[in-house]
Amino acid sequence: MITDPAARSAQTHIYWFRNDLRLEDNPALRQACQRAGHLLFVYCHRSVSVATRWNVPRTSPHRQHFLRSGLADLATQLASYGSQLLEVEGDPAKVLLALAHFIGATTIHCEEIAAPEEQGDLAALRAAGLTVEALWQSSLLDPAALPFPCAALPEVFTHFRILVEREQVAPSAPLARPTTIPPLPPAFEALAETWAVVPDVLQDVHLATARSSFPYALPAFYGGPSAAAEHLRQYFGGELAHTYKLSRNGLTGVDYSTKFSPWLACGALSARVVCAALRQFEAEHGANDSTYWIWFELMWRDYFRFLHLQHGGALYRAQGLSSLGQPSHDAHRFEAWCQARTSEPLVNAGMTELSATGYLSNRLRQIVASYLVHDLGCDWRAGAAWFEAQLIDYDVYSNQGNWLYIAGRGTDPRNGRRFKLQKQMRDHDPDGAYRRLWATQGTAQVELK
Repeated sequence: MITDPAARSAQTHIYWFRNDLRLEDNPALRQACQRAGHLLFVYCHRSVSVATRWNVPRTSPHRQHFLRSGLADLATQLASYGSQLLEVEGDPAKVLLALAHFIGATTIHCEEIAAPEEQGDLAALRAAGLTVEALWQSSLLDPAALPFPCAALPEVFTHFRILVEREQVAPSAPLARPTTIPPLPPAFEALAETWAVVPDVLQDVHLATARSSFPYALPAFYGGPSAAAEHLRQYFGGELAHTYKLSRNGLTGVDYSTKFSPWLACGALSARVVCAALRQFEAEHGANDSTYWIWFELMWRDYFRFLHLQHGGALYRAQGLSSLGQPSHDAHRFEAWCQARTSEPLVNAGMTELSATGYLSNRLRQIVASYLVHDLGCDWRAGAAWFEAQLIDYDVYSNQGNWLYIAGRGTDPRNGRRFKLQKQMRDHDPDGAYRRLWATQGTAQVELK
């Protein structure tokens, strides 16, 4: 760390926003503000035109729209400090290296993300000679505070949760926003003229707002820390937290679950801030099974993150953590699933909602994922890629962890989770209201043979 004020003032650093689009409770950003004399804030958009190996896009218009409203809010907050956010597009390692050379920066600060592609970005930047200060900050609990090293993470979630609760491991208090932010590099204006991208105006991405369970086109559901903070206040300002366990398996509506996940996924809201609000609510209004279940879900979110710290790229292999062989795949059936053309009305309804709104209840995510893997006999990685493209609350850790769980290729001792459709309809859509709401008509269906 530079302690000499004169030396510090001469240092130009870059802060690279990744999945941490917030100023509050952002340790990496605080570190950057403490060490830099001039600080450039950057968000790098990966090209959305590059398809995956499954011939699906990386990011749908839904997620793009939500992200862009979040970046606009973040830019407004930076402007209140007299700073600006530079949005660029391209391969992060190449673009950030070029930006660093342009402004004479040698240090990049960012969030640590323990997934192969994201780790590859950091490795490329370091190989090019840049110093990358990456801090882990996306989990509720600090990995160093766990009663075991991440390399010895319990293989079953329940064992992890019990150990954490028995040892009374608690999250640290959220950090406040920085009081000051270093000025922009002197070359910022020239840099912006050369590199800044103006996001395209996305058309017709919120036509299903009236039916959406997360209507991101409405100001209350915009991406960004402002809407996230207001939603958090409203959620814990009423009685919804006391009924969460009873309503969390709902299929429609904005109140059946907490709806924190889109903001948690992009980092507009931190898990520590959510937990602090939860504990305050319990102190004022009392705890019950439902408030505990919110903590329970935050633990699941952490578990998938710590699995990445433990296993890394192994989670992305076809066999995952299992000894199972190569999964089967049928491109025709996968396409039918994506396009809501299966022989199952509940699956079709869920896939229609996902494509139309970028959102789907947790229960339906499990149902449609199970159907793809266990009934259609398709590769779980293809389903994971489709969810990555479509979900506005896509989170690399939870997406990978949940698909491995469904496919029986993660740490769960059961050989996958197969959901029986008839039971799911009886339990969660007995009157067919959801199927009618998202009914598809006039499309050829694929039949199981």
